[in-house]
Amino acid sequence: MVEEGVKTGGRTERSKAAVLAETYRQLSRSGLANVSIDEISRVSGVSKTTIYRHWPSRSALLIDACSRLGGNVAVPDTGSFRGDLHTLLTGLAEQLRAASWSAVIPSIADAAERDPEVSAMQAAWQKALMAPFDTAAERAKARGELPAGCEPADMIAMTVGALFYRRWFSREALDARFVDAVVNQAMTPGAFFGRL
Repeated sequence: MVEEGVKTGGRTERSKAAVLAETYRQLSRSGLANVSIDEISRVSGVSKTTIYRHWPSRSALLIDACSRLGGNVAVPDTGSFRGDLHTLLTGLAEQLRAASWSAVIPSIADAAERDPEVSAMQAAWQKALMAPFDTAAERAKARGELPAGCEPADMIAMTVGALFYRRWFSREALDARFVDAVVNQAMTPGAFFGRL
């Protein structure tokens, strides 16, 4: 076990990193409900006392760990909304296929239905994940690239929702062909909301 005394910055950060790494591993393997502080302590080598010093409860640790899922994505500027949307959706499809956080999201969504703290964390995470899409869509609206009657939030929901559907419901391929099809459909005049 890692010693429980007051730690210097480097040692404290290493302990926190070890705890978060094991928390991510458990989240990815078995979802939010099955994360065990005892097991995190055993595998990470960080005592439970130290874990609870940094995170006052299991919920606090889970919220911290989940809030770090994903990571920051730069907003592309390809010169067109079609290009920006394609770049963003291609990156999201890759993350949904390969990133460990994509396996955790269903258990977070489930827990958010009953836990206001998890719900708030999920909302903040979702806002951060969609921020690059929001920026690209608002920029496109300002340039007149979105069809009349199309709200940026609606465009994002329809395009990103298609990827989420494939990842968590139909489990069909999230490949380049599908991303191309989603972008082409979104950019077709009259598609989705252009003729409302």
